[in-house]
Amino acid sequence: MTNWIVFDYGEVLSLRTAAVPKLAAAMGVSPETFEPVYWSVRDPYDRGCPDLEYWTSIGDQVGAKVDDALSAELTALDVAGWGQLAPGSLDLLQSLSDAGASLALLSNAPSAFGVWVREQEWAKLFKHTLFSGDVKVAKPDAEIFQLLLDKLGAAPEECLFFDDRQVNIDGARAVGIRAHLWDGAEAARAALA
Repeated sequence: MTNWIVFDYGEVLSLRTAAVPKLAAAMGVSPETFEPVYWSVRDPYDRGCPDLEYWTSIGDQVGAKVDDALSAELTALDVAGWGQLAPGSLDLLQSLSDAGASLALLSNAPSAFGVWVREQEWAKLFKHTLFSGDVKVAKPDAEIFQLLLDKLGAAPEECLFFDDRQVNIDGARAVGIRAHLWDGAEAARAALA
């Protein structure tokens, strides 16, 4: 029995960030120089390292000096870059909510992003949101799935989880959560039917 439907955020409910060129420009480097570093040090950021520490780690690798002001600018650009919902996502969430489904959000994302999400009107469709940056543990670790279950007051088999990464699907399944690899809102509707 499914009591909870749990969604990842990045590249599931949202489009992939479009902010890389703006972030690179703010650091004074090319997108081609910036982007590989942005991703290579992202895991510690998603696991709760402070904004300044993340941007400084990138700056150190691309030859850019990062101070508090630049860190704040980069954080704002980064949050905005992940802010565009994918086509069909809001309709899916709204229809599930209207049908009485209990929705939750589980995302590997920094705390600053979690703050932004919770301010969005659509976030009210979720009964619970859990961001890795807030709890300093991330998918696919079993610990974050256990934190989710504790927060929901649910048994693993009562949850259905959608994520775009197989490693996270495997992590959810390892703790007994039913999980589907995300392939768009329409495929999710079919999986839920």
